[in-house]
Amino acid sequence: MDAEQSRTLTDEERIDWLRLIRSDNVGPRTFRALLDHYGSAGAALDALPDLARRGGASNPPRAFPRAEAEREIESATEAGVIFVALGEPGYPRRLQAIDDAPPILAVRGNRDALTRPMIAMVGSRNASAAGIKFAERLARDLAAADFVIASGLARGIDAAAHRAAIATGTVAVMAGGHAHIYPPEHTDLLEAILAEGAAISEMPFTWQPRARDFPRRNRLVSGLSLGVVVIEAAKRSGSLITARMALEQGREVFAVPGSPLDPRAEGTNALIKQGATLVCEAADVLDVVRPIIGRIGDPIFREPDRERMSDPEPDSDLRGRIPDLLGPTPVTVDDLVRISGAPPALVRIVLLELDLAGRLERRGDALVSLSG
Repeated sequence: MDAEQSRTLTDEERIDWLRLIRSDNVGPRTFRALLDHYGSAGAALDALPDLARRGGASNPPRAFPRAEAEREIESATEAGVIFVALGEPGYPRRLQAIDDAPPILAVRGNRDALTRPMIAMVGSRNASAAGIKFAERLARDLAAADFVIASGLARGIDAAAHRAAIATGTVAVMAGGHAHIYPPEHTDLLEAILAEGAAISEMPFTWQPRARDFPRRNRLVSGLSLGVVVIEAAKRSGSLITARMALEQGREVFAVPGSPLDPRAEGTNALIKQGATLVCEAADVLDVVRPIIGRIGDPIFREPDRERMSDPEPDSDLRGRIPDLLGPTPVTVDDLVRISGAPPALVRIVLLELDLAGRLERRGDALVSLSG
């Protein structure tokens, strides 16, 4: 959505948006599909039980209660957290362009930091002294060039990058809610970040982070940024997940080389062999990202298509055919439309029904499969 097309939700709409994204079986992609089809979050909430029943659910998904949404907003507001919705002026524009952007972003601190160009820096939690020293130097140099440093508030490289950029602005992306800082020893670091920078989360205010929440957080770290710099990453690490997500989002990937004898350099050295830009100084990053600062790309989110609300309902035959065409291997929605011979709008409705019944897995913006 272009800046001139953005709008601010009313208080009622914000509550409905929060309720919808907190409801069972509703993720960012499902949220967008519901909003696009029904025109508003309120109408989508009303439709959830019937959609799930038609998709084969024995028990309808739980719609997040209004009272709980109001309590979350009240608690967050008391802590200085505001909820910014996808498409609103304060929502980070680059993040808005990824296909699974959070419909609601909980923001604390200096929101101006979210409007400036960002570079993500990630790496090993058990970083070496040399890795930490280089991360600090690189973060300071990039900050001096007027870039905000984004990272995940983790131990090691993340913390070093945040600390080095505190004075000019850094953004901490949290895996849990704002009421549960992780790791707990970084509470003071986060407080220091908030003066010039910000902390963001898509999770409920009181959410305690779990293992599966960290990869989910990583897509936001890369999504905010022009590119991701990886400093010290083992062969299997969260930092490499961030790099993979960056590539999927069309972001630049940078890697700092390390000794072949150090397991913490296996991942970064492998990234360089695969085509990541080798980084020895800030200029290696700046030369790549400066020419693309103004290129954000078309945002994925658009205002709902009101005409789609008048689409006819799929019949029982199509509701049977679409699950039969699906399996554990992802296929594109376009292929489902072509092979089924059904109108795209009707196929989308059946997929929504399966999704809300917990029977569908969305993989990327256009790939779907049956849940395992």
